[in-house]
Amino acid sequence: MRFRSPLLIGRDRENALLTAHLHDVRQRRGGAVFLIGDAGIGKSRLVADCTLQALDDGMVVLRGRGSGSSRDVSFKPLREALFSFARTHGPPNDPTLDAYLPALTTLLPEWRSTQGPEHLESLIVLSEAVLRLLIAIGRDRGVVLVLEDLHDADAQTLAVVEYLADNLDGLPIMLLANLRGHSSQAQRVADDCARRRAATLIGLEPLTGADLGALAAACLGCDPDELPPRLLRHLEHTADGNPFVVEELLSAMAGNGALELEAGRWQLTSDPATQVPVTLIESIAVRAEQIGPAGQKILHAAAIFGRRFPVAPLQAIVGLSDRDMLAFLRAGVAAQLIKADEAETGWYTFRHTLTAEALLGNLIPTERTMIARRAVAAVTALQPGLPGEWCRVVAGLHVVAGEQSEAGRLLADAGIRLLEIGAAGAAISLLENAYERLRDDLPEVRAEVLVSLLHALSEGGQAARAVALADEVSELDCSGVPSACRIALRVKAAWVAAELGRFDEGMTHVAAGRELLEAHWDEAPAAALDVVEARLLTRLCDRQPERLARRAAQTAARLPLPEVACQAWELLAHLVRQQGLAEADRHLAKVLATAEEHGLGLWRIRALFRLAVNASLRDGDTSHVEHAIRQAVGAGAVTTVYTAQATLAMLHAMRGDFAEAEALAVSWAETNIRLSHADYTQYMLLAQATSAAHQGRRREMDEALTAFRRWGGEDSDYVALSHGLCQAVCALLEEDRMAAAESLGRAREWEDGRPGFYSLTGRFGLALLLDALADRTDAAECAEIGASPAGMLRWNRHFALLAEAVALGRSGRGEEARALVEEARETARPYRMATNLGLRLVAEAAVADGWGDAPTWLRTAEEYFYEAGVPAVAGACRTLLRQAGVGAAHRRSGHERIPEQLRRLGVTVREHEVFALLAERRGNVEIAKLLFISPRTVEKHVASLLLKTGRTDRAGLCNLAAELPR
Repeated sequence: MRFRSPLLIGRDRENALLTAHLHDVRQRRGGAVFLIGDAGIGKSRLVADCTLQALDDGMVVLRGRGSGSSRDVSFKPLREALFSFARTHGPPNDPTLDAYLPALTTLLPEWRSTQGPEHLESLIVLSEAVLRLLIAIGRDRGVVLVLEDLHDADAQTLAVVEYLADNLDGLPIMLLANLRGHSSQAQRVADDCARRRAATLIGLEPLTGADLGALAAACLGCDPDELPPRLLRHLEHTADGNPFVVEELLSAMAGNGALELEAGRWQLTSDPATQVPVTLIESIAVRAEQIGPAGQKILHAAAIFGRRFPVAPLQAIVGLSDRDMLAFLRAGVAAQLIKADEAETGWYTFRHTLTAEALLGNLIPTERTMIARRAVAAVTALQPGLPGEWCRVVAGLHVVAGEQSEAGRLLADAGIRLLEIGAAGAAISLLENAYERLRDDLPEVRAEVLVSLLHALSEGGQAARAVALADEVSELDCSGVPSACRIALRVKAAWVAAELGRFDEGMTHVAAGRELLEAHWDEAPAAALDVVEARLLTRLCDRQPERLARRAAQTAARLPLPEVACQAWELLAHLVRQQGLAEADRHLAKVLATAEEHGLGLWRIRALFRLAVNASLRDGDTSHVEHAIRQAVGAGAVTTVYTAQATLAMLHAMRGDFAEAEALAVSWAETNIRLSHADYTQYMLLAQATSAAHQGRRREMDEALTAFRRWGGEDSDYVALSHGLCQAVCALLEEDRMAAAESLGRAREWEDGRPGFYSLTGRFGLALLLDALADRTDAAECAEIGASPAGMLRWNRHFALLAEAVALGRSGRGEEARALVEEARETARPYRMATNLGLRLVAEAAVADGWGDAPTWLRTAEEYFYEAGVPAVAGACRTLLRQAGVGAAHRRSGHERIPEQLRRLGVTVREHEVFALLAERRGNVEIAKLLFISPRTVEKHVASLLLKTGRTDRAGLCNLAAELPR
């Protein structure tokens, strides 16, 4: 079965350019066009469409083609094109052509008279003769001279082509030639003509995206959306956007049964990547023949490496001198088989994905094995220790040689190296490949690879795969595996369980590891078990986790065990947070130093991220975490990216950047849910709930918290946050002080006695302010709690200062209280919602106890909550304003047009309308007529404006109106 697209796909721009050139020919504005691109890219198809259009327009089309043999045949493409005319026509009856007929007989012998010359005396004369002939042929209708595969043309043909291109302006002639885009004489001629503006170059690029799908659909006679997605991915991967290859691949798949039409729809019934199309193999073989038998042998050796191949090892395999190797590379480039790898010096790549497979297909298995083994020896000799990517290169060579065990061990080594520098995502594919290739190897070898694979999957965020592999730990926990490796397996499986919130399952692995230690005591695995057990026990209300972590850290430092040390210090940083971020940072600095000393890339990223979070908690700036995310993304530290994105969402919610918080929470919660990662999913759902809570959207908060609980949130470390930072704030935005106090109480009850609790749960800030408002604390206690390490966090510090201000104001120290409120406002500057919630709460005490600037605070808060759509708090602010004896702003249409400075002063919409007219120095009567109110009402509004703005007279008020935007 053969598939060919009936349509020209993805060449609209090129087709339009050719159509424009045909139009120019009809207007006697001739020119040359060179179509340039790889073999199979669609040059001939584009030429065919253009010639059909020319014929439809009544033009004469002369067509010739170069070939592999035509380089040795003078004027072969030109002769072929002119013969197509001479077969049915004699020499045109044109006096201007008579003098050049003898020269034309060099190309058209049948026009030769007995007295004519038998050899060419001048190439210039011949070129002019061809030009005169084309003029005569196309004088009335226009003529298109088509020369295909110009890269295979002889030098004399190219000389005529260059002459024609330089002399077509003002003539009804179009020269249309196509050629492959590589270093050739034809390419140089085309480039030179273009530089002289004597020709247009049209480069054909590979098809991409929708065009590739449209081409496949046209071949198969269906709509693009009916194509199997797996088929599209296969074509994108293997066809390199080449239309010819797409058609050949589809034909090959249909021919071998991999692609079948079932119930009117095309379906992939088996692996599509099983066979290189015969036609493609033949096409590559033809080009390979151009570089001779010796060159073909070198190509076969190069293909052993895959699509990319290194020059130095290849030269060692085939035993070429530098000069001969350079000659081969030049020939391969000229034949459009290979090209220099732009990404790395000393490497070349086959131009097409399937070229290496096609070349290998010409070798028998024994030949492939022999060449692959020689390649292994060459690379090993040239690259001792196989640094960098050489480890993967040699593993691939072992695969070609059929040596699966050797390949698996090298792939595992390469994966471990990537894991050590933090590239968990890239390490996973190598380690999984290694693990599968080592299925029949010794249990201890597979066990060692499984340890690294579990680590990579855990760090790479592939929770479901990690859990599935963790089930194989018991299978490898057998007598054939050394005890140290068996314990390491249990440790990694326990870490996977800890990361996924499967604490009981993790403790089962720890118990199994402890049992093995009793029979084979070793400090190193004991320390590794200590730290993972400490992680699993962090939910307990005792000091055992910290004791275990410190013991592990001490042992790891002494032996040394750098990774265990990093695990222990990071866990301790979490456990000592109640002692302050400075203490946590001290432990994280040890993680960072250890990671940098021992080249542990993932741990370096994790330490930088934790330090960034602490910095953001201190100053409220998200840039620290955003920078850490960029570093984690660059290193491929997927789990750190997930954690950081969740943290960033929470920080945005606290700052009042709700759109950013919700966008992050929704998108990354979906990702974490899909990956079945409980811990990250819980925190992201909590961030989503917090964002809703801080906007007073209870229904959305409850929905997110329901999902949070469904993912085990009630058993996580985030319970107190869900009460104190989330539900308590939502209750306050509903003006439900009792419910807020109950939520804060639940948060305190949960975290009492638990190590490493989160400091933003209210006990060091919001709960303290509510206690002060209820007269359950005094200024000294507020100052003491506010000065504690947790109380100094910017979010908490703001509420603690307000609590102390309330207590001071109640005791008659109003000026000190007022100063603390202003300090609190500056402290809370990054947190817009918290700033205004604090003003609303503290103003209540200020009104009751007669201190501070309650009207200003209430107007500011009312403005924020009105615009934020939190009516309960906005209404409470207006009520308190009235209690303070100050008029509350009426929310009429046009309120948003009042300048912020005036809104803070309580200026109403009608007062602003009067104020705006005062800028024009209008009198009360004139203003009254314009606003359809009485002069007496205008007078009252002016008096109110004088009072609110603090101006002493009408002139001052008019000056202010002229200064402010209206």
